Amino acid sequence: MVKDKILLSGMQFYGRHGVFPEEKSLGQKFIIDVELTLDLRKACVTDDVNHTINYADLYASVEKIVTQKNFNLIEALAESIAQEILQNNRIDQIKVKVCKPHAPINGIFDYMGCEIIRGLNL
Repeated sequence: MVKDKILLSGMQFYGRHGVFPEEKSLGQKFIIDVELTLDLRKACVTDDVNHTINYADLYASVEKIVTQKNFNLIEALAESIAQEILQNNRIDQIKVKVCKPHAPINGIFDYMGCEIIRGLNL
């Protein structure tokens, strides 16, 4: 089984996700990491972008979901990103990490977040 990966790390978007009214009205920064597992051997041999996943298209898909949809839970945001990207049938598995650095929690932390894994053989 091939375990090649495409990584999109530290994508930052402004979104309006959360359970509190202030989160929905004011919004905040979200940091998203996406890891795709798929067979990249043909792309490696041919050096042809048609045999891989276009990174710009992936970024645009994530950006659209984070900035144009609203969710109460970052878990639901992560699921929406995963399901959208998994529509590309070349992808075996996806890992989506959503970080919320300004979560409305009284304390000192880098971020609150979640990570989900979806795809084949899970």
